[in-house]
Amino acid sequence: MATMIQELIAWYKYLNEDVADQRTKDYFLIGTPWPGLTLIGFYVYFIYNLGPRLMEKRQPFTLYRILQIYNVTQILLNAYLFYKAMTMGWIGEFSYFCEPIDYSNTPKTREITRLVWSYFMIKVLDLMDTVFFVLRKKQSQITFLHLYHHIGIVMGTWGAVKWLPGGHVTFLGLINTFVHVIMYTHYLLAAMKINTSLWKKHITQLQLIQFFLITLHYLQLAWVEDCGFPIWPAYVMVPQNLFMIILFGDFYYKTYIKEKSAIEKVMTKMEINGISTEISNRKSKEQ
Repeated sequence: MATMIQELIAWYKYLNEDVADQRTKDYFLIGTPWPGLTLIGFYVYFIYNLGPRLMEKRQPFTLYRILQIYNVTQILLNAYLFYKAMTMGWIGEFSYFCEPIDYSNTPKTREITRLVWSYFMIKVLDLMDTVFFVLRKKQSQITFLHLYHHIGIVMGTWGAVKWLPGGHVTFLGLINTFVHVIMYTHYLLAAMKINTSLWKKHITQLQLIQFFLITLHYLQLAWVEDCGFPIWPAYVMVPQNLFMIILFGDFYYKTYIKEKSAIEKVMTKMEINGISTEISNRKSKEQ
């Protein structure tokens, strides 16, 4: 038993210290996994226990002004990171096939690590989406897809800051920040009571395209030899994004294809009933 505990401690030290990027070890929430895991634990506890209990005898909050400020903040933060990702490398300098991490300690590489950490912090901020659902008593919108996506991206971006703050992985942030600028613009308009129902379908389509591009981007690591970026992230990210395609694809089918088909059937039935009624009325008049 003592030997097993020593091995676990050695393995933890290896992952948390030996192979971690030393440039990011002092960043907020990055030094050890425990603060982040505690945050996720409280997040789950709040949305399934504490939050519903606090709201049980209260009317749902509208939060329109808070949501407007929150969505504007998200739009600005994501737009800024998208701009920085483009100008720091993805316009011309970085390779879309395989981009190694520059582990040197130059002003540019330090700025890149800070940007990767900033992206992680935005994913932490994204958890407020669920908190707002609870405060507005929209518990039905807290689905497995919603939780899996939010928790998974927080854990994934924490790992990026810890071990891979730069290079190939930043393509995910480039695509995701672009998608989130559009998504939070939709949320902002909705919070301003502007009808954006036509956006919803296209945003889901955009998210599916995002996961496909990220999957393809990581798959390239399998056939690009010795580019200086490790292959193991592909074993994590390819199955993860394929799973997200399945989850979002299922949501898209049930929401926009199956539901539309059901509505069309109802409308057809109503039209047939209307025609039948009209024919019956005509026959009654003729008699």
